[in-house]
Amino acid sequence: MVKFCPVVSGSDGNSVYIGTEYTNILIDAGLSGKRIETELLKVNIMAEKLDGIFVTHEHSDHIQSVGILSRRYDIPVYATEGTWSAMENSLGKISRKNKQILYCGEKIEFNDLIINSFCIPHDAAEPVGYSVVADNIKMSVATDIGHITDDIRDGIADSDILLIESNHDVEMLKAGAYPYSLKQRILSDIGHLSNVNAGKLLTEMATSKLKHVFLGHLSHENNRPELAYKTVENFLYENRLHVGKDFHMEIARRKEASRLIQM
Repeated sequence: MVKFCPVVSGSDGNSVYIGTEYTNILIDAGLSGKRIETELLKVNIMAEKLDGIFVTHEHSDHIQSVGILSRRYDIPVYATEGTWSAMENSLGKISRKNKQILYCGEKIEFNDLIINSFCIPHDAAEPVGYSVVADNIKMSVATDIGHITDDIRDGIADSDILLIESNHDVEMLKAGAYPYSLKQRILSDIGHLSNVNAGKLLTEMATSKLKHVFLGHLSHENNRPELAYKTVENFLYENRLHVGKDFHMEIARRKEASRLIQM
């Protein structure tokens, strides 16, 4: 059995739990160590059982407690060389044995997991997304992506469980209070994926294998959960894909653990 749970997902913090009977990992740890521990306990996972933390990129909403958890529970941390260079000073001291470097596009065996990284376009040093395979179930996390690329398509292809970014509604962002420079950053090819583009990506990548979709990393200021859901659902419907029939879809929660998926 495999387990998948967005611990939190949003502008204020991001973390995803993936586990099997033998292995437990986090993808990112972008909130306090105490909150990570609390939210994991809600799905009956103890932080001390974590075997690894895999970091997508160095922004604070993805790494806030990476160093704390690594030191507290002696957990190895995996990230690209560029990400390590950009985040190391923010993490505090990490023991040499727990500093692990992976390469964009690399596939590694991690206990009973096969973990694949894939390059993503974002304004970070060397960012990646991840897909994880266990018991022939593929689980993929693709957020903080400015635009859709072949690397992303290849990385998430044939997923059974998928967390994809649905960060903003373009019109809300344009009309909102953000400074012009920040709006341009978010809308750029190295910014964040809009609701419409999330719908496009999901329409393109949905196969008969896909069973569960989480829309994640929603902006608190420039999106609403019901708007993101409806925008993506309508886009899927226009392309003859039906939520609830072809696959289940829900919004990853911003402040607390989402539903634990077990397959």
